[in-house]
Amino acid sequence: MSEAAVKVNPNAPTEEEVLSVQHYTDRLFKFRITRPPAFRFRSGEFVMIGLPGPKGKPILRAYSIASPSWDDTLEFFSIKVPDGPLTSMLCDIKPGDKVLLGKKPTGTLVHDALLPGKRLYMFSTGTGIAPFASVMRDPETYERFDQVILTHTCREVSELEYGKELEDGLKDDPLVGDMAPAKFVRYATCTREDYPFTGRITDLITSGKIFDDLGVPPLDPENDRVMICGSMDMIKDTKELCEKAGLEEGSNASPSTFVVERAFVG
Repeated sequence: MSEAAVKVNPNAPTEEEVLSVQHYTDRLFKFRITRPPAFRFRSGEFVMIGLPGPKGKPILRAYSIASPSWDDTLEFFSIKVPDGPLTSMLCDIKPGDKVLLGKKPTGTLVHDALLPGKRLYMFSTGTGIAPFASVMRDPETYERFDQVILTHTCREVSELEYGKELEDGLKDDPLVGDMAPAKFVRYATCTREDYPFTGRITDLITSGKIFDDLGVPPLDPENDRVMICGSMDMIKDTKELCEKAGLEEGSNASPSTFVVERAFVG
């Protein structure tokens, strides 16, 4: 076969090396891979990643990039699904293994999709915290907002560890360490175990308890901007609460006062 007859797909995933893996629970883990020099993304976006399938066809799923856009490696935070086509294999990766990385990051949980505001809320459940792990470590976040509030709701206390780790690392972060400590707040809640704050985030918004706990006024379209990432039910319910408060959904093409993400893994 001549060279001219060989078709190269310019959008084919690249093979990247696994640099580190950390397991938090029997359901959650994070991993870090190499970043191609030409790979560009905005903090908060997702990309397709995966592994070769049993018949040579790659199994790819959308994963939010948990590292900020300035990082020279790529971090991901994943759930383990025992019968998941991808995560059932991905949870066994080790440093030195190869992971497939797509070439086209995209998503709506980015600053470009929001109008300027005073306060940024990042409402998340479970692995929905991943895009916000990126946004909270981006200098632009603290240049745009006076207060940055990350909420993270999980069933068990152990599942909140990743968020705590992120918060603890902010003060030593090379780019946001000077700005973040004075502006960032993590509001973590648990639904099945005792914890300082308990309950579903939607219930806490409805009752107003979250605002009382944080010492801030209820959601206000004049000052507040919202990003939402979690299960489909959580997104639907939180979106309705935002709309009830007068906020309007935005997009990259039409920035507004709140945005949602619908990328899932399995």
